[in-house]
Amino acid sequence: MPEGLTSHTASTSSSHHPPPIAPDATTQNPRLPSPTPSSASELARLKITLQSSLRQFPDFPTKGILFEDILPIFADCEIHASLIRALELHIEEVGQRPDVVVGLEARGFLFGPSLALRLGAGFVPARKEGKLPGPVETAGFEKEYGKDLFQIQRDAVKTGQKVLVVDDIIATGGSAKAAGELVTKLGGVLLGYVFILELDFLKGREKLDAPVYTLLSSQEDGPAKA
Repeated sequence: MPEGLTSHTASTSSSHHPPPIAPDATTQNPRLPSPTPSSASELARLKITLQSSLRQFPDFPTKGILFEDILPIFADCEIHASLIRALELHIEEVGQRPDVVVGLEARGFLFGPSLALRLGAGFVPARKEGKLPGPVETAGFEKEYGKDLFQIQRDAVKTGQKVLVVDDIIATGGSAKAAGELVTKLGGVLLGYVFILELDFLKGREKLDAPVYTLLSSQEDGPAKA
């Protein structure tokens, strides 16, 4: 405190009566501030930058597939930072700070830890069967060529913790649905799902039982692969 200024707290605090300690926001799980006009305009600008960074590759990995490539976002540190900031602003719509961010293998690992760190949350990976040590919980989902399994370690999400599930793209929604089921099995409270890009024509969000938040829409409607 500058010399000459006094306050009630400063005059009454001592080794016997220390000043009160403010609660840690990251442990109290406060509600996030409502979006403001300035944050909304910032988010709109960031979306334009991110959308322009996407690339499409027709007939990859097989003929008839239009592949949406998000990797240029991560090749540029400024665009990468813009992504994390945009997701942070987008998550304000959820209204609550998550305790845990669950990222889906594999591209959810590209930004999930950075986003969790920005939000003051823990990060938990949802991995394919057989890749995690120790006791795990398992949920299955259908893919274009058969069934696959996701697993989360049983002690990774605690009962009552608020959880966001994140991945790069929502296509058919099967893998995200499996991750949400795992969160519920472990006793977590599913706040919603967050994606960079949505392939709208595949209607994957209709499979999900919690709010879905996506930054961008696919550049073209047609055959595509997440």
